[in-house]
Amino acid sequence: METVLVMVALPKVGLPAVFVVSFISATLLPLGSEPAVFALVKLQPELFWPAVLVATLGNTLGGAVTWWMGKKAHQAADRLAHHHVETRALAWLERFGPKACLLSWLPLVGDPLCGVAGWLGMPLRPCLIYMAIGKFARYLVMTAALMGMFPGVAIPA
Repeated sequence: METVLVMVALPKVGLPAVFVVSFISATLLPLGSEPAVFALVKLQPELFWPAVLVATLGNTLGGAVTWWMGKKAHQAADRLAHHHVETRALAWLERFGPKACLLSWLPLVGDPLCGVAGWLGMPLRPCLIYMAIGKFARYLVMTAALMGMFPGVAIPA
């Protein structure tokens, strides 16, 4: 098992690998970053907090790129169609504003949510703050839960 974890975690590049995987997984590409975070922490338990923070940073910055892509896609669509698209989902997001980005951690809908926030022109800074809070909570809970499911390594204080 440890051999597999060594291959998956890329321990020689550790935190940079977690950053890249977390960043890419926050775009619209279907990639999960939790296994990389868990593998690194399983191999190097002293990196629990740095791994959670680096994954949060990478995933939040990836969310910012998705937000930007949504904003640019909306601008392009407006130029082509000369009208704004309204649906119930867009109305819901507009009602909650940047706080809706707290849900950016959700599987399947979280990353597109960041794009829609950009599409709607929600302010980037509050969106990033809410994305970071949601993503941090996800990495903290998921990594701690996985460490509990695979005992033998204590979570450092």
